[in-house]
Amino acid sequence: MPEAEDRNGRQPAKTRNHADTGTLGKAVSVLDIVASSEEPMRFTDILAVSDQPRGTLHRQLSNLVEEGLLSLNRDHSYSLGLRLLKFAAKAWAGNQFRSIAEPHLRALHNRTGETVHLGVLRGTEVIYLDKVESRQAVRMYSQIGNSSPVFCTGVGKAAMSALGEEALSEVISKISFRRFTEHTLVTPEALRAEIGDIRESGNAYDREEHELGIRCVAAPIYTPDRSFVAGVSVTGPAYRVSTEALQSWAVLVRETAGAIMDDMGPRLGPRP
Repeated sequence: MPEAEDRNGRQPAKTRNHADTGTLGKAVSVLDIVASSEEPMRFTDILAVSDQPRGTLHRQLSNLVEEGLLSLNRDHSYSLGLRLLKFAAKAWAGNQFRSIAEPHLRALHNRTGETVHLGVLRGTEVIYLDKVESRQAVRMYSQIGNSSPVFCTGVGKAAMSALGEEALSEVISKISFRRFTEHTLVTPEALRAEIGDIRESGNAYDREEHELGIRCVAAPIYTPDRSFVAGVSVTGPAYRVSTEALQSWAVLVRETAGAIMDDMGPRLGPRP
């Protein structure tokens, strides 16, 4: 029987390896569920996608509210607490990788005029670390700090292509495939075949696989030992960004990824 999904199509917390990590893991799982929702969640909403018993979940929520990590709203729904802003600001200020990448992202944006994303691989998701918004009237709804599935996004697939075979197989085995659009790859075999193509060309594409009307071209970023993998992409609406445009930007995106890795070298070790 398939497991329930929350309103954003995410799997319950137990499929994300928090449930067996003790009290802290359970609290992180609850935070993750609330953070991943596009709107505040009521207790019953959280319970439906959490693997925790009702009593345990109630205690976790009460503790998180008391610590300022969650806020209890007037309608008895839960949203992220303001204390998280302090943590986020500290993490943001100390993110060396983002600082290294930022000038290269802006240079890529200047040459294409479209939205540029920087994302890092975390399990079966890609977390957006930075974004340079398009100069055009229609812009992307993606936000820094948000996550997207790896199997249907350009940045996600690019990052996966940098993994070794063992690590790649592990990630693919944990993906809960679902169809976002008619173009979404929904089998491990199809995804693995595409990863092979990405490794050969050096570029990954999102051909309206995550959202209809959105296309992107991406390239991988990685440390020599592949312990850290990420991706950079140029994204735009399909009516404005043709397949030919994406292909014309492919070299620019690869060059940007390479420049970021060159700058990472002195701090994170030599490139292979």
